Amino acid sequence: MGSLEIFEESKKYMPGGVNSPVRAFRNVSVNPPVIKKGLGSHIWDEDGKEYIDFVASWGPMILGHNDPDVVKAIKDTLENAISFGAPTKGELILAKYMVNTLDNVDMIRMVNSGTEATMSAVKLARGYTKRDKIIKFAGCYHGHFDGFLVEAGSGVLTERIPGSPGVPEGSIQNTLVAQYNDMESVKALFEKYGEDIAAIIVEPVAGNMGVIPGEKEFLQGLRDICTKYGAILIFDEVMSGFRVAYKGAQGLYGIAPDITTYAKIMGGGLPCGAYGGKREIMEKLSPMGPVYQAGTMSGNPVVMAAGYATLKKLHENPAYYEHMEDIGRKLQEGMKEIAKEKGIPLTVNRCGAMFTPFFTEKGKVRNYEDAKACDTKLFGKFFEHMLSEGIYIAPSQFEAMFIGVKHTELEIEKFLEVMKKF
Repeated sequence: MGSLEIFEESKKYMPGGVNSPVRAFRNVSVNPPVIKKGLGSHIWDEDGKEYIDFVASWGPMILGHNDPDVVKAIKDTLENAISFGAPTKGELILAKYMVNTLDNVDMIRMVNSGTEATMSAVKLARGYTKRDKIIKFAGCYHGHFDGFLVEAGSGVLTERIPGSPGVPEGSIQNTLVAQYNDMESVKALFEKYGEDIAAIIVEPVAGNMGVIPGEKEFLQGLRDICTKYGAILIFDEVMSGFRVAYKGAQGLYGIAPDITTYAKIMGGGLPCGAYGGKREIMEKLSPMGPVYQAGTMSGNPVVMAAGYATLKKLHENPAYYEHMEDIGRKLQEGMKEIAKEKGIPLTVNRCGAMFTPFFTEKGKVRNYEDAKACDTKLFGKFFEHMLSEGIYIAPSQFEAMFIGVKHTELEIEKFLEVMKKF
């Protein structure tokens, strides 16, 4: 069966033929390739077509597909364990490694996804502060938990869903929405609700309205106002953690959140998430404290092994980040130069190994409103052109694209060569 046949038959058994909406390519006029194999920075579909991959499983495959050290760790673990639902040494090894190599994480709790991590972090913040309201930012996506699906960016923005049906009004009545990179909008909410606000949750480098880095003054302002009002600052580093730098965006900016959420890269390509932070906060979690959160598959031994192999390799090879920064800069500058030559209105936002080309006349994209003003039809044509030429990029203007350790200068040149034909 080829890609088209598999996708069409999948529609009979899965809504839209997929298990996550953006995979259906609803926002563009081509059908999705059904992927069969990956190696390094390349993937192959069921028709045998090869692509240079700039999606990287939406971020996790920073070491490339089927990294031999990660594969070995998985195979070695599978000889003895798949799942126990009981404590294992692998949990300790990964938890200890993360606490010892990351800033602002005294204790950590493993979960199975980014959504679990963020929703649990918010519950913990509410339990710790004994307050109900949270602030999120328009365009920031923190998973599909009901309380986050307000101006949520990412697939919600791509699919043009205003929030989501099925989310009761009561589920979002304690969610306040501010504007990204706009400290005045945050101050106004604190002036009105300050003593009721449990937490701010923010992507310090937004990746779900396209890549939009938080401005340092803005992020420092969030830290200061949380300290002033006794609220918890949660950095959602599900996407930026271990990617923009090993220590994530907080490492780049030098700003300390109270709780950080992780997922994607930390699982080595397997389903994984975690949230960690100050000991006094984390000790409020059951069984030590009253805030209940549990998961049968949390700390799965195979996932822990893959995660440890991935993080250890990244931490021990800082040159990886230098390489990704170098080729990322080359790609960003090359795209801007081509767009200028061809008279295409383009802004390329990048932070380390995350980037998004925005087709816009505005010149800057620094928040949700700027992102929504972009030319999505032009992006769709760009996407279809790149895909047809073997460059696999995100099928939405509002998603991040990713560079990995295995990408080479030759592959960056190929990307730019294909773009020149657009």
